[in-house]
Amino acid sequence: MGIKKINKWEKAVVFLLNLDGWDLKHTGEGFTIYDAIGKTPKGIDCVIEMKFRNKYYADKMLEKDKHDALMALDEKVIKLYFVNDPKGNFLYWLNTIKLPAPVKKYCPDTTMWTKKRLLKDVYLLSENQASIININISDK
Repeated sequence: MGIKKINKWEKAVVFLLNLDGWDLKHTGEGFTIYDAIGKTPKGIDCVIEMKFRNKYYADKMLEKDKHDALMALDEKVIKLYFVNDPKGNFLYWLNTIKLPAPVKKYCPDTTMWTKKRLLKDVYLLSENQASIININISDK
């Protein structure tokens, strides 16, 4: 999946959340640590990191470095992690989630553009830890 397609998906998520009372702006075309910034439906400042996966995994992987960078932002900002995969959509509220111990996994050294892999610390989030879950109808 190329960066232009990912940016279209990110913008679509922002658009749909805004229809549901959020006030978000897409930031994914630059080099920020998140893909959207704005306010939750309750008017609280937030940022959202988004991942779009072509393959389904029961546990949703979040790189520890990405998590740490998000958590280093102002403590009043809600940090969210959105994952889309063939099963559905999962939204994690990182400020309040109980993280499992990190594990080491070989991951691409960048999101795309290379086949080089590095051993990285990652969190494997279970689906039931997501605050909002939308399952694709064909998977019910």
